[in-house]
Amino acid sequence: MAMDSERFAIRFGYGLPAGAGPEAMLAGLTGPDQAMADWPGLTLDELWPLFTEVREARRAKDKAALPKLARQANGFALRGLQAGFARAIGSTDPLRERLVAFWADHFTTAPRNQIERVLPGLLQDAAIRPHVAGRFADMLQAVITHPGMLVYLDQAASFGPGSRRGKRRDKGLNENLARELLELHTLGVSAGYTQTDVSELAKLLTGLTIRTGRGFVFDQGQAEPGSETVLGVTYGDSGIEPVLQVLEDLSLRPETAAHLARKLAVHFVADDPPPTLVEALAARWRDTGGDLLAVTETLVLHPLAAEATAQKVRQPYDFLVAALRALQVSPETVLTSGLRSVQMLILKPLEAMGQPYQQAPGPDGWSEAAADWITPQGLAARIDWAMAAPERLARPLPDPRAFLERALGSQAGDTLRWAVSAAESARDGVGLVLASPEFNRR
Repeated sequence: MAMDSERFAIRFGYGLPAGAGPEAMLAGLTGPDQAMADWPGLTLDELWPLFTEVREARRAKDKAALPKLARQANGFALRGLQAGFARAIGSTDPLRERLVAFWADHFTTAPRNQIERVLPGLLQDAAIRPHVAGRFADMLQAVITHPGMLVYLDQAASFGPGSRRGKRRDKGLNENLARELLELHTLGVSAGYTQTDVSELAKLLTGLTIRTGRGFVFDQGQAEPGSETVLGVTYGDSGIEPVLQVLEDLSLRPETAAHLARKLAVHFVADDPPPTLVEALAARWRDTGGDLLAVTETLVLHPLAAEATAQKVRQPYDFLVAALRALQVSPETVLTSGLRSVQMLILKPLEAMGQPYQQAPGPDGWSEAAADWITPQGLAARIDWAMAAPERLARPLPDPRAFLERALGSQAGDTLRWAVSAAESARDGVGLVLASPEFNRR
């Protein structure tokens, strides 16, 4: 059973218009990332002056300077948000955008203060986007050595107890990164590793740190001397190479294949995906050494992915992006909106719907369960947005019946078609489409 272009666009993209079918979308992943070229985000190079000033102000205990620096960071964060939304609503390659969002959630980071608000977007652009159609090992190495992840999981505070710096400062291991690397990023919580594996991996990761103005560095003086044994494999004691090797090895483990195969199927197909589909994804992962393009091909072309109809609830971010695309809001509109407009139309609604932007409650990211999103408060926030926001974004509002076809096509049910045709105003009709079960599921 092949998936028609409309269902593919809704399930594996951000909705209609359908555009290219599965094969063309897969082929697009092998080409350049045009959306990133058209709407570039932030870079570490342009942020180093800010980070340097923050470091110096904290060292000098200059409390008067920090609010100004926080406002600068907020301005950078706004730019990053605008670029991200511009790509999502403007890209002709929505499958790539969905994959970026999936892997960004898999490697969740969240800011703990205003200065750190820029870091999740930096990690997504530099360490995730370039690798969504490449090897998982390359993505994993890029993420684990990125300042955004090292800051989020306190890796810079991890010192080998026997290292020169550890002895001098009387500091020891921080196991956050090692634990999440095994539990969330690769093997999965039930993979059978031990606390000893976590501790040994934490020792192996010591030395991964950051320096203002330079970014990621490997500090041999912070690294635990000697070799470490993780999952029965012994790794040497010199520099970054053993760290890169353990990341390579973890990416190829069958437990990693099984864990991430299920996670992909849950996110894109169903909260309780068919075991046959999960095993097909895991087998492709094992056979190709974690080739993400090959695994994605298996996912989108598998008959069981086509059979599952409207099994997933659109999370609030997906809902807003799909709605903006359906309303034909241009990327330039988002890029030129001020902070107040962005807060009113994006940030505050996301928070009301239960998914504050880049603020996942923990390193395991956002829940996939439908019940966690279909709540009275969350539904009320979606309906409020559907009824109030479109007339601010699309002037004049489209004819509701034409909008129904553009937003849902043949996926709209008879009851919704009747309700939209009977709506007393364009505002009501457009709002009914966006608030409908058909639009909120994929």
